[in-house]
Amino acid sequence: MKEGKGFEFALLGVVLLTTYGFVNTLQPAHFGRVYAAYGGVFVIMSILWGWQVDKIPPDRYDVIGAIVVLTGVFIIMHLRNII
Repeated sequence: MKEGKGFEFALLGVVLLTTYGFVNTLQPAHFGRVYAAYGGVFVIMSILWGWQVDKIPPDRYDVIGAIVVLTGVFIIMHLRNII
């Protein structure tokens, strides 16, 4: 809205975020694990959005942070079944 994109653009964002939150509750797996996985996806998508839409390329700390987040998601979702 602050960039003059209009009400429709903001409404689309509300619908997408609401859908994102609702889909988590439908997963058959443990909610906390699913939420962690979605959180990891959210971080990556936020970095990509900033890069492609806002034209702000990720710096090394963005990349390092994304790797840390994805490592955490991997541990939560998969490694616990191996150990």
